[in-house]
Amino acid sequence: MQTKKRLLTLALSGVLLAGTCVPTLAATVHYNDGATVGGSAQWQAWTKEWKRVATDYTQVSLTPGADETELNFAWYSKDEGKATPVVHFGTDRSNLKAFTGTSAAVDTSLTDGAKYVYNHVTVTGLKENTTYYYTVEKNGVETDVETYQTRSFSTVKMLYVGDPQIGASKGQPQGGEDLVADSGAANTAARNDAFGWNRTLEIAAEQNPDLSFIISAGDQVNKTGKAKEEEYAGYLSPDLLASLPVATTIGNHDSLNADYMYHFNNPNATDYGTTEAGGDYYYSYGEGLFIVLNTNNYNVAEHKQAIAEAVSSDPDAAWRVVTIHQDIYGTGLDHSDTDGMILRTQLTPIFDQYDIDVVLQGHDHTYSRSKLLYGDGQTHGTYEFQLNADGSDYDWDNAYNTQTSSKIPLYPEEGDTAGQTLLDNFQADNKCYTIETTSGNTVTNPNGTLYMSANSASGSKFYELISAQQDYIAQRSQNWLPSYSVITMTPTSFSIDTYQITDKGQAEAIDQTFTIRKTGEGESTAAPLTRAQAVERLYTYAGQSAAASDTGFTDVASDASYAKALAWAREKGIVKGVTGTTFQPNDTITQAQFAAMLVRYAAASGHTGYNASATLSQALSTAKAQGLLTGTAVTAGTVDYALTKLGK
Repeated sequence: MQTKKRLLTLALSGVLLAGTCVPTLAATVHYNDGATVGGSAQWQAWTKEWKRVATDYTQVSLTPGADETELNFAWYSKDEGKATPVVHFGTDRSNLKAFTGTSAAVDTSLTDGAKYVYNHVTVTGLKENTTYYYTVEKNGVETDVETYQTRSFSTVKMLYVGDPQIGASKGQPQGGEDLVADSGAANTAARNDAFGWNRTLEIAAEQNPDLSFIISAGDQVNKTGKAKEEEYAGYLSPDLLASLPVATTIGNHDSLNADYMYHFNNPNATDYGTTEAGGDYYYSYGEGLFIVLNTNNYNVAEHKQAIAEAVSSDPDAAWRVVTIHQDIYGTGLDHSDTDGMILRTQLTPIFDQYDIDVVLQGHDHTYSRSKLLYGDGQTHGTYEFQLNADGSDYDWDNAYNTQTSSKIPLYPEEGDTAGQTLLDNFQADNKCYTIETTSGNTVTNPNGTLYMSANSASGSKFYELISAQQDYIAQRSQNWLPSYSVITMTPTSFSIDTYQITDKGQAEAIDQTFTIRKTGEGESTAAPLTRAQAVERLYTYAGQSAAASDTGFTDVASDASYAKALAWAREKGIVKGVTGTTFQPNDTITQAQFAAMLVRYAAASGHTGYNASATLSQALSTAKAQGLLTGTAVTAGTVDYALTKLGK
């Protein structure tokens, strides 16, 4: 895409928290130039430091443990017969306890033939709001003491970021030359992006000193299927990462090498959804269950198994959060209407089944927040990507229907009518969602799932927004600036605030705070529906029409807004009235009354197992047994959920 160098100003400075900014798209360059956003002194110091950083493959990586009482470590040591996978950890820095883990050899093709081992260690017994100290044994020597601080286990604050993608700025202009992605210190793209990554973390941590951990939605590094240790070195270089764990996700750029698995010691690692980089994993923290899926593997049955295993490990978690790289509900050009939604038809009903509250996504290099979504209850196709001929990357130009084996060109040539038809059908099939009726930036006990897409946290690469905002998107932004979200999770609330970092180092809000609240299973603050409103919603969903508006009920005027809906429903035997002649349209509908409507509608629509003559109590039992109803009040969300589950 066409780019133009942007004039950026002033140095990396203290954070100034500003209010919501008005989006401006005047800037056209699609990366952040570290030489101009950080200030000359900081940038010059970094370029000198980079020569050391780029060749130091032994930096320590922290990852959340299986729960909040554990912490996972990973690091490389030189293979000199002295490597020992030992972490010394405790509250008394002069008397640290030794924790021993495992070591194994690093593939030397990734390290220019140099021999390393990777070390994985888990530390246990952590308590909340406690200061700890640690060292690791590296190259036969115990490192300097680092500090690690736990925070509250009941109110948990997390940093959510997307696509640092260290090295992705290759080919962009800097100082009269283009950034390159060579190996080692010569990788000037990695040098640039690692600087931006450091900058983002410093600003976010200054704004939020009480963070517990970071969630990264994938693409930590850029090179796909190639050696890239200098990119991992740049990614791990921020001082903050010595004291703040990161729950990383395998992105498409991470997925085809074992180096990801070496550098990150993921808890509860499974054999589901594996690529060369590893597979799905999960962990619990406070009131949250966090499930991380490697969606570069398109075996959705395995991802479902991972989710089921995770849920069974912590069934009472107040919040269920999934992180994936590919943004199945995004808004960037061109991911959101091509490869981003490749797994939408398959994952959406699984997220519904397991009551996933929030899905955190990357890949899109734009920011977006969805409306509350759940599946449409219909049968859809299944799709995947395949590797290119030499296995070095994915064939991003074509999707494949796994049921028909048809090859779907995502960018058909002009005049390729057959290919365009395949693409049109693919995109139409992916309209497999229902938008839950909600209002405002605080929702209570929603039925649907919230999907967030994070923009690049380093500024290494940005994409355009798709021209027409999709109906499932509530808010989006692209100002060509690095961004991050701050998630605050309590037993009853899950709030997200999102910021972008200006060229001057200011953190500006780009969206209003969005909060999901839970008041108890099945409870809802949404307004209960009247009997007329429930029928009208059913009528709209069914896509039916009535030839006349005479309902036959004496308390319903022929020109009432819901008259045709009620006439249709009575003709189909879906409603029978409170008495033979009255409907009482303005009365609040009870769950039993709505269940009777559902059961009669299902019978009239040809669904088996539904008795149109069932009593109210029988209908209620049937609807609950079929999983169509939750809670007690009948709201717009209740109706949408039930009808989607039932299907037309």
